[in-house]
Amino acid sequence: MKRTFKYRVDEEFFGYTIERFLKEKYKYSSKLITALKKYDDGILKNDVRAFTSHTLNENDILTINIYEDASKNILPVKVDFKVEYEDEDVIVINKPYGVPTHPSMNNYNNSVANGVMYYFMNKGQELAFHAVNRLDKDTTGLMIVAKNPYAHARLSQELHTSDFKRKYKCIVHGITKDEGIIDAPIRRKEESAIERCVSPDGQRAVTKYKKIAEYNGFSELEIELETGRTHQIRVHMSYIGHPLAGDFLYGDEERELVKRHLLHSFYIEFLHPVTDKKIKIEIESPRDFEIFKEKQQKNIEKTN
Repeated sequence: MKRTFKYRVDEEFFGYTIERFLKEKYKYSSKLITALKKYDDGILKNDVRAFTSHTLNENDILTINIYEDASKNILPVKVDFKVEYEDEDVIVINKPYGVPTHPSMNNYNNSVANGVMYYFMNKGQELAFHAVNRLDKDTTGLMIVAKNPYAHARLSQELHTSDFKRKYKCIVHGITKDEGIIDAPIRRKEESAIERCVSPDGQRAVTKYKKIAEYNGFSELEIELETGRTHQIRVHMSYIGHPLAGDFLYGDEERELVKRHLLHSFYIEFLHPVTDKKIKIEIESPRDFEIFKEKQQKNIEKTN
């Protein structure tokens, strides 16, 4: 599928090479610029094929055509998720629990990637799968998927800056402080391919939390991440003695209590990779999250 961008060259970029213009003005990566060169109409200056070394004059029209085929190694399979936002460059979905981001040996046809490819196929769009942010299999909520390599590269650059904000809700064991900041480095456990731990030789990880409510020995928190390490919220909350309800990996959990760890990505904010417009999306908590809170509230009422 082809995505076309047209740029008029302002006076300030007179004399720039096309490569310098694309990199400095529109943040094109070297990898993407190299890919454009493969096509006769990948880079056009005033509708004529151009090379990245060509210089620009004021009011030149630069046309960029980005080509990409559908991801052939991802089987399109219907997966239930709600689309919260969509345009020509970005789609934001509300991921259910029990669905990993990518296919794996045990989840070959039950991933976000499978579902998004099925969604694209049904809309007649030959697009590849480009996840911008990822969520654990049993974490619910907002995920951004880019629809072309340029949008993906721009959003990936933005991901760990102040322009990209993610907020979560979770329910943890115990009564926490009203608010706090956890600044503790995280690395992979040496004996595990999956599990992470706090360690002095890990990568810096910062988690901010604020208590919203208390339920029968549990706390509901709103969390904002400054960094995005694997399992960061789960590791950090366990580290301070408040593991997530339902977290069988980082907590000592009874499976009868809840089916999965109660973590939900409810808010996301980012600058659109093409328009630079600020996009803000907020969604409600999933039903199992609310059922757990209702159950704990009833337990409180029974004891009073």
